[in-house]
Amino acid sequence: MTTSETQAPPTPEVVAALKRYRVGAWVVGVGLLVLVLIGMPLKYIGGDGTVVAIVGPIHGFLYMGYLLLTADLAYRDRWPVGRAVLVALAGTIPFVSFVAERKITRPLRDAT
Repeated sequence: MTTSETQAPPTPEVVAALKRYRVGAWVVGVGLLVLVLIGMPLKYIGGDGTVVAIVGPIHGFLYMGYLLLTADLAYRDRWPVGRAVLVALAGTIPFVSFVAERKITRPLRDAT
């Protein structure tokens, strides 16, 4: 059973992992928004792929970190595999990482 299901206070390790995950989710979310809302229009409408060439690899690198942070939180809070996969995929769709971050952290925040 997960910490959020039992309503027990999360351990300090889960709280620390949650903080790291929240930062990672916001960084990846903002990077993806810059890529999709600024870089892609500039590339395909304006003919300038500079932003995509710079932000794209950075987002990819940061997404790998997001995956590690998600796996760490999932392991520490004993999530089912399906939940961890869905949260990990949230970093690939614009705005969804923000929604997932709020949904995932609400029960843990309420338990503290």
